[in-house]
Amino acid sequence: MISRSKKYRKSMEGFSQDETSTLSDAFGRLEKFEKVNFDETIELSCSLGVDPKQSSQGVRGIVNLPHGSGKEVRVIVFTDNADEAKAAGADHAGLDELIKKVKDGWMDFDVALATTDSMKSVRSIARVLGPRGLMPTPKAGTVTDNVAEAITAVKAGRVEFKMDKTGSLAVVVGKRSFTSVQLQENTSTALEAVLSSRPDGFKGKFIKNVYISSTMSPSVKLDTSTLNLS
Repeated sequence: MISRSKKYRKSMEGFSQDETSTLSDAFGRLEKFEKVNFDETIELSCSLGVDPKQSSQGVRGIVNLPHGSGKEVRVIVFTDNADEAKAAGADHAGLDELIKKVKDGWMDFDVALATTDSMKSVRSIARVLGPRGLMPTPKAGTVTDNVAEAITAVKAGRVEFKMDKTGSLAVVVGKRSFTSVQLQENTSTALEAVLSSRPDGFKGKFIKNVYISSTMSPSVKLDTSTLNLS
């Protein structure tokens, strides 16, 4: 913890979090921050103008990053045809036994997919998966009968995002080892996806503030006037 604190303070030298940057400058700034001994995840964070208390203004969606997320995604599939799902790349697949395993506390996965027919059974663990953002839903594209296509998309870099109770959301856009061009293209694609998730009928400024950060770094605030947020 002491080492981390020193690196963070070192990164903050000569830097003000009140400053704003263009997208390209932000990644240049990020590159200058102190590095740690693992490949940090890069996140795009947005502060939204919606009212998080209004269910009609909920924001969630998915984005297919052109350069992937850089993360090895562990996928499980709730289905009666486990062999087909495993052949398509699922790390674990099944129905009743897999549901029981999750119910008993096993959570060693990143994304849960489910076939339409299996959802009646999967709803029994909604209270386990829901709070962790892992419950399969049609809107997120995680309830599907084209299991092979869904597994391929998730493993290739499809990322989900969901607004939290404060009206903010974060989207993984890559790893610190990515090139600046890769990160910019992933971030631009992610921003487009967030914009497309704007609630129907919402009036006002949808995205108020935008930040870029890595796992252990300070946040770099983007100049929203340089971004296409309309």
